[in-house]
Amino acid sequence: MLLAIDVGNTQTHVGLFSDDELLEHWRFHTARVATADELVLVLSALLQLRDLGLSDVEATIVSCVVPALAQEYDQVRQRYLGGMGALVGPSMRTGMAIRIDDPRELGADRLVNAIAAYERVGGPCIAVDFGTAINYDVVSGEGEYLGGVISPGIEISLEALSQRAAALPKVRLGPPRAAIGRSTLEAIQSGVIFGYAAQVDGLLARLREELGEEATAIATGGLAAAIVPHCEQVDETDDLLTLQGLRIIWERDQS
Repeated sequence: MLLAIDVGNTQTHVGLFSDDELLEHWRFHTARVATADELVLVLSALLQLRDLGLSDVEATIVSCVVPALAQEYDQVRQRYLGGMGALVGPSMRTGMAIRIDDPRELGADRLVNAIAAYERVGGPCIAVDFGTAINYDVVSGEGEYLGGVISPGIEISLEALSQRAAALPKVRLGPPRAAIGRSTLEAIQSGVIFGYAAQVDGLLARLREELGEEATAIATGGLAAAIVPHCEQVDETDDLLTLQGLRIIWERDQS
């Protein structure tokens, strides 16, 4: 079995695959100072929920945007998982040409999403990942990674608003009753939900115009469910897009 691990700045998403079948997946908070021993305890506990153990894992593939944790997950692989596995990076055979100025700048999560989206659509596409940042990653009809957009994420904006505006409270993310907020809470919710939905629609329209092709937009990420229902330009939502991308890259790298 393959253990696919997507380490984001806020959350870590883990998927357990048997060939191309996703048997189970879990999310937990990303602790940036976790050690390899602490990480393996979490992974072991998750596997036990399926009556499995570390010995059942034949290989691991990790996408990590937290440099310190990349080293710790490599230790997990070497010490506890038999050494079979990989960290997504420029040396892997992904099957996707990267057409940006410096391919080394491309985050592993963005490349993984782009590969998964193109594999799913088979044509021009845009992956929109709602995480700590909102990433828009554009793939041509020929399957080339062209670049994209990075904007501040929803939770970052909420935290900044409450910290920099003394009279405004930190609110939970929830759908407003209407665009015209009847209270401070509803006004903030409207600004966040409808504001980000407008941003997503506006950027997708602009990206499609520059691309010159009718690209399919696929949303993913932990906060997609809060924004996408209010968007008009998003075609599909797939919470498992990154995990599937990790599986695809692993299979390609082994061939």
